[in-house]
Amino acid sequence: MKRVLPTLGTAIASLAFMAVIAACAGPAEHAASLLTRDSAAAVAGMRGLTSVQLSKEMVPGINLGNTLEAIPTATSWGQPVPTQALMNGYKAAGFKSVRLPVAWSQYADKDNNISPAWMAHVKQVVDYAHKAGLYVMVNVHWDGGWMDHPTYDKQAAINGKLAKFWVQIATTFKDYDDHLLFAGSNEVGMLNTSGAPKPEWAEVQNSFNQTFVDTVRATGSNNATRHLIVQGYWTSIEHTVAHNTIPKDSVPNRLFMEVHYYDPYNFTLNGDSKVWQWGAIAKDPAATETWANEAWADKQFQLMKTHFVDKGVGVIVGEYGAYQKAGHADTTYRHHWARYVTHSIVQHGLVPVWWDVAELVDRNTGEQKLPALVRTIVEAAQ
Repeated sequence: MKRVLPTLGTAIASLAFMAVIAACAGPAEHAASLLTRDSAAAVAGMRGLTSVQLSKEMVPGINLGNTLEAIPTATSWGQPVPTQALMNGYKAAGFKSVRLPVAWSQYADKDNNISPAWMAHVKQVVDYAHKAGLYVMVNVHWDGGWMDHPTYDKQAAINGKLAKFWVQIATTFKDYDDHLLFAGSNEVGMLNTSGAPKPEWAEVQNSFNQTFVDTVRATGSNNATRHLIVQGYWTSIEHTVAHNTIPKDSVPNRLFMEVHYYDPYNFTLNGDSKVWQWGAIAKDPAATETWANEAWADKQFQLMKTHFVDKGVGVIVGEYGAYQKAGHADTTYRHHWARYVTHSIVQHGLVPVWWDVAELVDRNTGEQKLPALVRTIVEAAQ
């Protein structure tokens, strides 16, 4: 794909990145040698799977939503501390991977040094998931929105903080095998905008992805070949296809692009909307939005397949889901959306990761709370 030409902002960001590497990971020459190391070198615990091949083993996935990314504490949004029983429950339900959205800023000092206690807690949750036999994705989530200013004047500072966080996170997990994946950020774009980005915003957001990849690779060990997930602009499929570049990497075929899918919004997420039916089976035109029907879903996922999967870059649909409207007990349309969208995601070679905030699986016991919907999602991924 066409690469964005370097600018003064990109050059400044690169200098900031190298400064962080030098401070956190040893001399710059050592970092550079790691970035150019032989990509074919055998590393314990890291198989030779490409990201597209790994995708097939991660289907389907579920989010540990409203937990490790909660502000100001991990239980502030009403969810309990994760347990081994919960991760066992995800696995028993048929999920193959779990996405861990994580906030870091509130647990870091003014120099962006992450609290050892918080890092140990995140590590414990990762270990629970690994013990249950799940693939795990760890990210830097919304975290107060400190990345949502992709402008040249903010670029160096944001890249510096991002690199500082990822040096610490990646170093902590550097010896974990390839069942652990890192995701650089979450939904990042210019604050309070939703349309197509200005060229500046797109270029700077792309630089965040490059900084993430460079930083993780420079920590060495299994991180030299770990599968990494970068994010599209606002994780929008349209923006991603139009504006995102694939970061340069020192090892081939180890990158994923992440997008999210909640179309149509008035059906999936908007609790104030009267739209509660979806797709070809809908009966009431007044309760339906036809623009984002089955054909639309297929078209969106085909775009990701054509632009990324077919070019050797895996795709994570890191969040997707549709939620029941108050006052409507009929779950037919929600199940239809979940079945069709999940199946389409998988058929196009992408990884579906349902956004869950303890609706599907009990966070204390690991028992399924909505077994019919869980079964719909898991079976549709086959």
